[in-house]
Amino acid sequence: MANDRFGVRWGLAGGTMLATVEEAREAARFAEASGFDGLWISHAMAVDPIVALACVGAEAPSLKEFGTSVVPLYGRYPIGLAQLAMTAQTALGGRFTLGIGAASKEQAEDRMGIAWDRPFSFTRDFVDGLQPLLAGQAASVVGDQLTTRTQLDIKAPNTPILLAALGPRMLRFAGERVEGTTLGQCGPRTIANYVLPHLDAGAEAAGRERPRVMALVRICVTEDYSGAFELAKAISARYQAFPSYAKVLAQEGLADPADLHLIGSWQQVLDGLAAYAEAGASDLRIEVSAHTEAAREATRLALADYLSS
Repeated sequence: MANDRFGVRWGLAGGTMLATVEEAREAARFAEASGFDGLWISHAMAVDPIVALACVGAEAPSLKEFGTSVVPLYGRYPIGLAQLAMTAQTALGGRFTLGIGAASKEQAEDRMGIAWDRPFSFTRDFVDGLQPLLAGQAASVVGDQLTTRTQLDIKAPNTPILLAALGPRMLRFAGERVEGTTLGQCGPRTIANYVLPHLDAGAEAAGRERPRVMALVRICVTEDYSGAFELAKAISARYQAFPSYAKVLAQEGLADPADLHLIGSWQQVLDGLAAYAEAGASDLRIEVSAHTEAAREATRLALADYLSS
């Protein structure tokens, strides 16, 4: 099979429920050996992704990028997050990218008892305070909800930001201000017809080129379609519980949101991944979403064979 990489970066979604740093190291070793461009670790009720990534750089000296997807902003402040990110940047030698997102109403209110009040304004204030700090500059920002006045004594390369965005205003803001957007549960049609128009409008208003568009794609190489699809339905149901995701998923026009998972032969999966590149995604964040250990290994082997050939 020809190694046509579609002209996009390939990142491994290293997992959402990593219980130990050793599990993060295993993901880094696989990403390195298989020929991925980067490793991404999600924020969940597991190891902190920034700390874990800072610990695993030596396992993958050839990886170009280590990133979070994504660190929730509610419950944090720009100064503390900048300290973490810049410290990780020193450990990773300039290869760290900070993926952030406001969080969700459930996370803010149910888990932390924080009012889900004007998330766009909160995100804007956060980025206003965070960006100068990451660039090694002094921040002096008095926002509607957050104030950031300080400078950090950390020597690190500037850390790029990817912003998780679903609403039009947040997408335009990502186009205007940060290095790109990181997407979950957004298919090719949604990216081409909804995400990019808003992202491009923000970039054009700021006189910038189109920033990065990183799509999360879940895949499974297997002959047992029904078994893999049952897992896909369980994962999709969790996203459907959030109105923002449900609204975006509806734009893809699928019979079932679980159809976003690419299931079947490697060629079928590869054709599905190509559709994301054709839609305008600049980055693929690949998650192996397998219902059995055999399917997991088959998927990992197919990825490694393709990327390293």
